[in-house]
Amino acid sequence: MKPVIIAVSGGSASGKTTVVLEILEKLNPDDVLIIKHDDYYMDQSHLKLEDRLKTNYDHPDSLDNDLLIKHLNMLIDKKQVSKPIYDFVNHTRSDKTEILKPKKVIILEGILVLTDERIRNLADIKLFVQLDDDLRLIRRLERDINSRGRSVDSVINQYLTTVKPMYHQFVQPTKRYADVIIPNDIKHDVAVDIIVAKINNILENNL
Repeated sequence: MKPVIIAVSGGSASGKTTVVLEILEKLNPDDVLIIKHDDYYMDQSHLKLEDRLKTNYDHPDSLDNDLLIKHLNMLIDKKQVSKPIYDFVNHTRSDKTEILKPKKVIILEGILVLTDERIRNLADIKLFVQLDDDLRLIRRLERDINSRGRSVDSVINQYLTTVKPMYHQFVQPTKRYADVIIPNDIKHDVAVDIIVAKINNILENNL
């Protein structure tokens, strides 16, 4: 049985993880594999730390989609994969990896996940979580200051120089590829129920 692959995109701090968790609540967790696109950032171990710090993580070129697609195809073929883990402190891949085993449902989450046509072609369901720019900035400020020890100035500077322009250049245009657009300033119970029903329908037809 081919797994159902769901691609979840949307701007930074738009609420993608919240939507993924709501979907997960309505499925058997043992049947679901969640893959963060962030773990597939390019290996930068060959660069000095000062050069790694210049990386624009909101640009599609920062991601190793070739490896991700290889891993997705292996999972589809019922093979386990050794997924990279990204070290955001040292701005390169960690020496550690994570073994992923094939599951009935694979959820792929990331701001740039719909920019690659090869990933879109593998996905059975494509979602875009939408939230107003101002609300996303507020959420990002709260998250990065409280959880990542960032200063207000550094978060705002990064948002204005890379996050916002890259969102409008690369992320927002992929909304046209989405099967479902979920506004995240309201409750999304109905949208999640529809998505879960579609997942179950695909699983039944794949038997």
